[in-house]
Amino acid sequence: MQSQVNPYDNRRHKGEQVEEMFDSIAPAYDFMNTAMTMGLHRSWRTKALNAAARLRQHRATNNILDIATGTGDLAFELHKRYPEARIIGVDLSEGMLKIAEKKLENLDESAKKKISFEQGDSLDLRFADNTFDLITVAYGVRNFEHLEKGLKEMERVLRPGGTLCIIELSCPTNPVILKLYNLYSYHLIPTVGRMISGDSRAYRYLPESIAAAPQREALIKLMSEAGFSKCTRKSLTLGVITYYLATKK
Repeated sequence: MQSQVNPYDNRRHKGEQVEEMFDSIAPAYDFMNTAMTMGLHRSWRTKALNAAARLRQHRATNNILDIATGTGDLAFELHKRYPEARIIGVDLSEGMLKIAEKKLENLDESAKKKISFEQGDSLDLRFADNTFDLITVAYGVRNFEHLEKGLKEMERVLRPGGTLCIIELSCPTNPVILKLYNLYSYHLIPTVGRMISGDSRAYRYLPESIAAAPQREALIKLMSEAGFSKCTRKSLTLGVITYYLATKK
C-alpha cells in the first residue's frame, strides 16, 4: 500500500478535494462509470447485494444507509430489493446529490417516500448508535480521508447483527492482467475522462487512489480492527473489483 493520494493538492484536506472533484465530474459521472466498466458495474452491484441478502436471511432490513451514494443508483437498487425499508443516501458532493434527487423525482411515490438523500461526511455521521440494519458503500472507502475512522463510524451506526457491504475497485494480482489493467487505467481512462468531463486529473486520481488504498486482506484486517466480525471478500472480473461483507457483533 502506498501513502494517501489526493485528487488535486496534497496541501489541502482530502475530503474537501473529493467533494470538489465529484462536483466537477457529476454531469458526466454516470456515462463515464458505464463506459469505464463496459456496463459491468451493474452486475458487480447485483452480485454484492445478492451476497449481502444471503447473509441477512431471516433478518429484518428496515433501515438502510448508503454511504458515498453518488447519483443514487445503489440506493434505487436497494429500494427494489427492500421496498418497505427506509433508505438514506449520504454523500459529500452536492453536485452528485442533485442528480440523485432528479432521478428520484422520476420514480413512483413509494420510492419518494422511502428514499432520501443528504449531504454528509462519512467520518462524522449525524445518526445515533445502532440505527441501521444494512450499510452499503460502493466505490467510496478509498476516498475516505481517514479509512479507519470511517469504518468505526459505520460500525457505530450499524445495529448489532447488522450487515456492512463494501464494493470497491482493486488491482489484479495476475501480472499479465495487471499490465493490461495499468495501460487501460493510467492511460486510456484519463484521456477519455478529459474528453468527456473536462477533468483529466479526476481520472488520473482514480487508478492512483485504487493502488494506494488497502485491498483484500489488508482491508479485511481494518474491518476486523474496527469491530466487525465474519469479514469476508470476493473478487470479480479478473480481480478488478472486490466486494466485502461483515457483521456487527
